[in-house]
Amino acid sequence: MPRAVVGVSLKMYFGHHQAIDWCARVADRVRTHPAVASGDVALFVIPTYLGILPALDAFVGTRVLIGAQDVAAHEPGAYTGEVSAAELAEAGVRVAEVGHAERRRLFGETDEVVAAKTAAALRHGITPVLCVGETERQEATDASAATIAQFHADLAGAPAGPVIVAYEPVWAIGTPEPAPVAHIVTVARALREALLAMPDRAGSAVIYGGSAGPGLLTELGDAVDGLFLGRFAHDIDNLAAVLDEAAAHAGAAA
Repeated sequence: MPRAVVGVSLKMYFGHHQAIDWCARVADRVRTHPAVASGDVALFVIPTYLGILPALDAFVGTRVLIGAQDVAAHEPGAYTGEVSAAELAEAGVRVAEVGHAERRRLFGETDEVVAAKTAAALRHGITPVLCVGETERQEATDASAATIAQFHADLAGAPAGPVIVAYEPVWAIGTPEPAPVAHIVTVARALREALLAMPDRAGSAVIYGGSAGPGLLTELGDAVDGLFLGRFAHDIDNLAAVLDEAAAHAGAAA
């Protein structure tokens, strides 16, 4: 895994042509961004399913990884409306988001479902972006315990391979400010320790999402490997600012 990781999920905010335009403009920026071009900073972009193929075209010739916002827990078969990890991998998808708080809350996805999706992605060489985090604001030590328990449940039975763990405290998603720095550091370090205890997860990363923006990565220091951005990255100048910060972060980690 590169020394810094930045991800963007477009969720369902953009229309089809708007998403294509955004990808094209980001691709123009990253082609000349030294840290992204060199691979010191890994950038992944997660559009809607319909946006995956145009995004792959837009980012041809760059190191940007294209992801999916979901993945079926099952292998190919009679599962109407689902998209398998096998098909995603064949299309060129490199990462898949699993366990996001909205999927858990709105669609009733349990840890068992998340674990099945995580395993499916890994079976087909796709790196899961595993979203974990406590639902209610609490002391950092309690949040760490809850998040680590969720983390282990979501990886139960998963084959070997790296994961990108996105720590997203549910109570901080969509708010004006991220969780307090000290809180994030405590939980992120606990996640990192848990990963280090798993030899079959070598090459994994811990990133923070939840109202993340510029300046936060610098404040978090070596507790995290990067950030997971949402609406903030709709403005490409904002995304570029975070990529610059990630480049400095990667240099500090060298």
